[in-house]
Amino acid sequence: MKALLVCIILLASNIPFASAQYERNKAVPVDKVLFGKVTSVRRITETELQQDRNHGWKVFGGALIGGSIGNQFGSGSGRALATVLGAMLGSSIANDNNDPIKQITFQLVELMISIDAGDEYMVVQDLDPNMIFHAQDKIRMIFLTDGSVRIDKQF
Repeated sequence: MKALLVCIILLASNIPFASAQYERNKAVPVDKVLFGKVTSVRRITETELQQDRNHGWKVFGGALIGGSIGNQFGSGSGRALATVLGAMLGSSIANDNNDPIKQITFQLVELMISIDAGDEYMVVQDLDPNMIFHAQDKIRMIFLTDGSVRIDKQF
């Protein structure tokens, strides 16, 4: 039972989650706010390849375990050969069982916006299932001081 729980936790810890970059209970400075309406909405996906930062350590661990198992066999130069072969086999198995590159897919929304002053903007942001946009929705375009932009419905 404990082994099953450990396996579930390990699998769950390797699952990437796409999330909006929000921090709760934090005030951020706003540069300006514009008001307008959505002229078109398009859902898009973005795929990102992410390098596994622990890949080298996993291969090293496989070599270490394989070498220590190989060291249990033989004597003299045979033991040294078994240790080297065990290390090579362990690192090879660890390398084959771990894909160093993971593919993550983000759900995004592309909004074409017409500002009340007459300007047109295109904004791509994370898809928020709690805020679905439609054409003709009244919005506010919030420009943050860090250069990012966020679109929210105007209530």
